[in-house]
Amino acid sequence: MPSVENENNCSRRWRISSKNARSAAIAVLSILLTAAPMISPSYLVLAFSSGNNGAMVTGGRTTAARYTYLSTPSSSPISNHDCRSIGVNRAQIGRRHRKKNKSNTSSCAITSINSATIDDNDINIQNITTEDDEECNIANKCFKQDKLVERAKDKEELKAAVQEVKDVAKEVKTSTKKLGKTIAKNRRGILTFLRNRLFSIEMREDIKRRKKHYVSDWTDAFKSKKALLQTIPAILFLYFACLAPAISFGTIATDLTSGSIGVVEFLLSSGLSGMLYSVLSGQPMAFIAPTGLTLAFISGLFRFCTVQNVPFFPIYAWVGIWTSIFMVTLGAAGSSKLIRYCTRFTDEVFNALLSMNFIYEALASLRRNFLLVADPMNLSMPFVSLAMAIGTFWSTVKVTTMEQTILFNKRIRTNIKNFGPVSIIAIMSILNLHPWIKKFGIPTLSRSVPSRFMLAGGRDFLIPFRSIPITARLLCALPAVLLTSLFFMDQNISVRVVNNPDNKLRKGEAYNLDMIALGIVTLGLSLVGLPWMCGATVQSMNHVVAMSHTEFNEETQQLEVIDVTETRTTGFVIHAMIAATIGLLPLLSFLPTPVVAGIFLFLGKKLMNGNSFLGRIVDGVSETRRLPDDHPIRCLGRKKMNIFTGAQFGCLLALWGFKQCAVTAIFFPSVIGMLMAIRAFVLPRFFTEEDFVALGDPSP
Repeated sequence: MPSVENENNCSRRWRISSKNARSAAIAVLSILLTAAPMISPSYLVLAFSSGNNGAMVTGGRTTAARYTYLSTPSSSPISNHDCRSIGVNRAQIGRRHRKKNKSNTSSCAITSINSATIDDNDINIQNITTEDDEECNIANKCFKQDKLVERAKDKEELKAAVQEVKDVAKEVKTSTKKLGKTIAKNRRGILTFLRNRLFSIEMREDIKRRKKHYVSDWTDAFKSKKALLQTIPAILFLYFACLAPAISFGTIATDLTSGSIGVVEFLLSSGLSGMLYSVLSGQPMAFIAPTGLTLAFISGLFRFCTVQNVPFFPIYAWVGIWTSIFMVTLGAAGSSKLIRYCTRFTDEVFNALLSMNFIYEALASLRRNFLLVADPMNLSMPFVSLAMAIGTFWSTVKVTTMEQTILFNKRIRTNIKNFGPVSIIAIMSILNLHPWIKKFGIPTLSRSVPSRFMLAGGRDFLIPFRSIPITARLLCALPAVLLTSLFFMDQNISVRVVNNPDNKLRKGEAYNLDMIALGIVTLGLSLVGLPWMCGATVQSMNHVVAMSHTEFNEETQQLEVIDVTETRTTGFVIHAMIAATIGLLPLLSFLPTPVVAGIFLFLGKKLMNGNSFLGRIVDGVSETRRLPDDHPIRCLGRKKMNIFTGAQFGCLLALWGFKQCAVTAIFFPSVIGMLMAIRAFVLPRFFTEEDFVALGDPSP
């Protein structure tokens, strides 16, 4: 056994710790083999610490290593003699105890190294000569003990880390459950918050008001035999009443748009949009349909695109997209409350304009028969056509007023009223096929209705709306503002007429919901290039009348409405039949054009009923004694009443002029908005509130 001095003198500490065993071993052997023969009395120091990372290149790789130091005895010469081989695994030699045995170090004096071999996993240093084998055994034991302590510590650290991860996962799971419970508990509050942000209180009231009636809106048409017997004839008559404008305006649009939009587009648009609107709308008794006002705007937009040499359909699509956005925004914001400023003054002028438009189109159709006689030898054709149109109009008026007569019993009168209009259309069409009438060559819809389904020009169904620059897309918002104002006025006035208290509807109105429904419909029509639809006052009022239960009042000698069957079924079925007419185009071609003109005359005349503005035109030149006691002429005098009537008549002429003029047609919707401004700011300068009340037009 060596002495303590000798032990102290030959103490050699090996403190090598590396992430890469191969790199560390090469470093140790290189230093030992190079420096040991030359330096005996000095210390060989490898200074690599945990805070000082060194890098060495071994086998083409750069490896970071951590070392302490290696010392040799100052007085021990290096001699060559044998010692048993000591195997060093993974270049860890003579580790120091890190905790309790920090100060106790094992020593082994190395006198020579004869050879060393290195493989991928282990380093075998052979023939290391030491002064004492026992000292080397002690170093071995210290190394193994240190290794066990390090492994135990690593296991503890790993276990602690795993436990920490488990604790975190448990906390996350607990927090997730608490969050889910909170969301479930406050779900109504969150949904209420979002609903209040997106929809105004007026919109929410509309939904609340109509939601409870939605199911009954579909089932009321079948709730009784009486309702069913009323629903079927109403569907048949209104089918032709809605079909006639689609065909007529489609024929006119073919000329105004140079064949870009025709009869097929109007039939398809009227059918599909009517079905969708009957599902989404708030007031199912109101219809949307093609109108002369919308056709005037489309015509103006087409002329603008032609002059500017820009593609019509992409511009058409983007104008419709912007209009849809504006309509939905206005509906969600509850803007329909502004319609209260649209008084009876505006309603009467607007309805008179629509009535004039129907009558004008009927007369224009009959006039063409006189101007464009195909056969000069057949000069009687225009007169026969005129007689057929007048006969259709007069017969339809008579059968719809059959309940006011004393003929037959009540059941027969009711059936004649319900099925009479459809029967007249069928009778006139069959009569035109008789050889005695056929020889006159009365025109039919075969001239304007194609024999098979095909979009105008053979275009694709979907419009390439991304084919125009972004600047053009943004500029389309300007005409969209005009179209939005037209839709806002037309839609709200049409629904306002339907919701009139005199009609005795029970389920309530939903103006804002109707606006959103129209906006959604407009978006769909714009993307596929079909003509826009909007509120149709004439068809809507005829729908209300057809579904009304009336009784004749002996005292007033007039029909009085008892109740109305408010249903979505009629609107959906009617427009589904119109859409299905696409497959019946060959049969539709047998319908005589004068019959369609007669239906137009009837619809225009029907809309005039109850319009006090048109009634005051006649009363203005009537004898005062023959007028009722509560007539405005008795309260205001003839002059003041005629001034008010003249103001309405002037507004009507201005609207008609803007609509008919090709240059100003696109700005026509803005003129409609001027009606409210005139009533709100101009007329109060000449009339008091008492005067307005006497005229039946109180201020809001």
